[in-house]
Amino acid sequence: MRKKEKVLEILEILKAEFPDSKCSLNYENPFQLLIATILSAQCTDIRVNQVTQDILFPKYKTPQDFLNVPIEEIEKDIHSTGFYRNKSKSIVKCCQTLVDDFGGEVPQTMKALTSLGGVGRKTANVVLGNCFGNSDGVVVDTHVTRITNKLGLTKGKNAVKLEQDLNKIVPKEDWVIFSHLLIDHGRKTCNARKPKCSDCQLVPFCPAAEI
Repeated sequence: MRKKEKVLEILEILKAEFPDSKCSLNYENPFQLLIATILSAQCTDIRVNQVTQDILFPKYKTPQDFLNVPIEEIEKDIHSTGFYRNKSKSIVKCCQTLVDDFGGEVPQTMKALTSLGGVGRKTANVVLGNCFGNSDGVVVDTHVTRITNKLGLTKGKNAVKLEQDLNKIVPKEDWVIFSHLLIDHGRKTCNARKPKCSDCQLVPFCPAAEI
């Protein structure tokens, strides 16, 4: 079976299993999703949502709000998400560029978004796809990397190469939902430590299935 055909079969199965699949980060606007995605590196979405809903979003409404406090205060506010010093620096750089170059508004192109501190293609695609319907490619996270390798859709761990491979075989209109579906599948069934292959509907398409 060709990879494009395989992807269509996989999409059909997962869309039926997860009809309400969507971004699991809580946000009300592009700026909130941008900050939440920066925080999500090496952290669970559940933890990020706790921090953003309880502390950050009520306190920091705009990029300028982050610039109005000492970075040590931001570090304290996001401490529980891990790597808080690096994330604080990224948030400050990101907000400074938003204020200086974009009037405090989140830009809507890959080039502009990746000019912001702490924003790579993954974060940019999350914002573009979920807020603007203008994704530049498939979002590649740890779940997407692991599962697409298992399914034989791509090889390797390099996020840029994986995204290029997946963009060629996943229909453009499904770039956003494809990532959401694989993340849901990874959390429910194909987890990293102990995949539940006996419960997996994708076994017929998976060379790595342990059955």
